[in-house]
Amino acid sequence: MASDTRDRMIDATVDALSRHGVAGMSFTEILQTSGAARGAIYHHFPQGKGQLVAEATARFGEQVRGGLGDLAGENPEEVVVAFIATVRPVVLAAVNGYSCAIAAASVGSAEDDELRRTAGGAFSAWLEELAIRLTEAGMAEKKAAETAALLINMLEGAQVVCRAVGNIEPFDASFRAARALVK
Repeated sequence: MASDTRDRMIDATVDALSRHGVAGMSFTEILQTSGAARGAIYHHFPQGKGQLVAEATARFGEQVRGGLGDLAGENPEEVVVAFIATVRPVVLAAVNGYSCAIAAASVGSAEDDELRRTAGGAFSAWLEELAIRLTEAGMAEKKAAETAALLINMLEGAQVVCRAVGNIEPFDASFRAARALVK
């Protein structure tokens, strides 16, 4: 039961980070969303909000890495198309006010180097996993690493731009260009 409560709190934190960022999330919201009692905060996260956010960031980062590991394709173009299909719902959610929980953690607390490193580790893992998928599909290692960086950077930027303009067209335009690069 205790680990279930802890897991629910971490999941609620990922959602709160996506909606409000680090500064805007509150323990009250985490408790309401997770159904946990107030005492559960410091029972499960004795170091407080920083620990909770860091663990949520790490878990979400691993979940995304796992999803990237599941991308399939016979060639690099197919991997890029699979990536686009996988992340498109994320960008659609950004249009409706959500953002990347990892990005929120990376910019949410300028004085928290540990949280920034945790977010950086998640992004690095995504880059590595995507580069592996592209290499396995036949792309040279250096080009795969560069293409993975392009795709992840485009994804993160697309969330900001699409939210600002209120539609997904900038994402679609970017990824049409990315797909053309790997044809």
